[in-house]
Amino acid sequence: MSMITVDVGADGAHEYASGITAGEVILNVHGKRSGAVAALVDGVERDFSHVLDSNCSLEPIHGESGEGLYILRHSCAHLLAQAVVEIFPDAKPTIGPPIDHGFYYDFHMNPIGDEELQAIEKKMNQHIRANHAMIREEYDNQTLREMFSDNKFKLEIMDDKIGHDVGSSAYRQGDFVDLCRGPHVPSTSHLRWFKLTSTSTAYWRADNNRESLVRIYGMCYATKEGLKERQRQIEEAAKRDHKKIGKEMELYMIDEMIGKGLPVWLPNGEILKSEIERYAVETEEAYGYQRVTTPVLAKQQLFECSGHLPHYAGSMYPPMEMDDGTYYLKAMNCPMHHLVFNNKKRSYRELPLRIAEYGTVYRNELSGTLTGLLRVRMLSMNDAHIYCTLDQVAEEVRANVQMVNDYYRTFGFENFHLRLSLWDSEKTEKYIDQAENWKATQNHLRAILENIGVPFVEAVGEAAFYGPKIDVQFTTALGREESMATIQLDFAAKDRFGLSYKDENGEENGEVFVIHRAPLSTHERFVAFLTEHWIGNFPTWLSPVQVQVITISEKQREYAGEVRQALEAAGVRVQVDDSDATIGKKIRMHRKMRPAYMLILGEEEAAGRTVSIRARNGDQCNGVPLDQFIADIFAEITNRESALSLVPTSE
Repeated sequence: MSMITVDVGADGAHEYASGITAGEVILNVHGKRSGAVAALVDGVERDFSHVLDSNCSLEPIHGESGEGLYILRHSCAHLLAQAVVEIFPDAKPTIGPPIDHGFYYDFHMNPIGDEELQAIEKKMNQHIRANHAMIREEYDNQTLREMFSDNKFKLEIMDDKIGHDVGSSAYRQGDFVDLCRGPHVPSTSHLRWFKLTSTSTAYWRADNNRESLVRIYGMCYATKEGLKERQRQIEEAAKRDHKKIGKEMELYMIDEMIGKGLPVWLPNGEILKSEIERYAVETEEAYGYQRVTTPVLAKQQLFECSGHLPHYAGSMYPPMEMDDGTYYLKAMNCPMHHLVFNNKKRSYRELPLRIAEYGTVYRNELSGTLTGLLRVRMLSMNDAHIYCTLDQVAEEVRANVQMVNDYYRTFGFENFHLRLSLWDSEKTEKYIDQAENWKATQNHLRAILENIGVPFVEAVGEAAFYGPKIDVQFTTALGREESMATIQLDFAAKDRFGLSYKDENGEENGEVFVIHRAPLSTHERFVAFLTEHWIGNFPTWLSPVQVQVITISEKQREYAGEVRQALEAAGVRVQVDDSDATIGKKIRMHRKMRPAYMLILGEEEAAGRTVSIRARNGDQCNGVPLDQFIADIFAEITNRESALSLVPTSE
């Protein structure tokens, strides 16, 4: 029997008989408690069962590593599918990928509820205790097709990803077999720290013209502690859920008679939305932006010219046939802004030209993906486009990075970072076909960020179809990373729209670069993040109700009216409750509206023209002169402070 040498890194080289498995080497070197779930053999991820028949390098893939968690979650998706088809024999598994913090699997089956979800989880735990080996099996094409002949979804996957002439692998655990390239954990006992979380509707291939599917979500971790921490995050997120808080505070509503994903801003929400917009308008004026308003629909030719048809057609509403042509609801403002630029001849003295708009756009999101304000079909875009020369791009990007920092500091956000989103040279069908321009503009943006000195990460395949972009990535209370804002560099618009200007020599110059930027995302998305970040306890300048006046008895009704008039005269949003309910009941009732401050008025306050201030955290400060309170809250609102400061914090 021949011998082979296995280099296990820091543990040195070991000699084994040819035919030993990767798992046996890890067991020999690291022992049973290594925490490994798979192996990296010559840089390729392999199952423990992978046979070593020549000299190689080997590293254990630990369950708590990024690669290990991916394998755990992928394996847990298989475990989910095994349980589902046992309980629902007619269910057809489709795809089951790992995702951040967990996994999901889509099934063609009837909808299920919480009771069925619990039954599936119970069945999964039974298979974990059974400790089924997860065995890789190789099959030729014909055998695979016979094995999955009753599942058209798996056959379609084979057609797309495998082809008709080659075979592939499948994984078996007990009596269940699923098409997969792996790798997977050695056995189901490695999957004990999981929890099913929810279900939703999906469509096969994300195409609403295809079959409707049931998507089952779960989370999975390598350790009990990891799972418990994730559950703690979810509990914390439930407290912060903007849908729940939005209903309590009467910020917005969504009505089926209007349609899914079409929010209506209620009076309190409109106040919040308007304050954000007012701040943005002031900021943009300081940065030299000019404001315009454009229509919510336009002719097909405009979106063909911009390239959104066909590149973005799937996210646009269907065309409307009119007597003078075909129209689309706009899904973006940029094509109309390009026409604003072209409305007259431009001189180099006008560049950079910054055009801003709070335009409402409409996007045809699938109904199953809609959630509160985070994913909607009607969006109020905090949008602008900068028309400049290549030499001006760096300063404009720097100014927008600074604007983002200024905004987020004011709103109290800290947990965000920049991402340079690049094209994928292997999936060119998604992008404008100008390889040299892609390389040049990506390198240009990368150099700009490096010169600014801000940290950033890079992500291939996340660019817009017309150019690379800098995304502001925000981490939510749930630990989920979301794109909050964007700065995009567009090299295609100048050719598509014939953008040009007269240069210093009086010659027509067509080298106009366009920067698309939306530092506050959309109002809907931004308000969702803002609500969850502050748990509805917005900074005073944003609070729909800045002061809630509460009388102890009806004897203070007259003084409450005077307090209200004085506050309103200072521009403070104030409400008065002078009903005959008890003071405790009033406080409990108004707490859900999360006013920045409650003013308690009793006999002493009325006699001395003072107020007792109750902050959201329950701290109270008595006997504060009314004039002093008004001066302090006026300063807090005017300065847009992001922390409450009028009541001393309890020790």
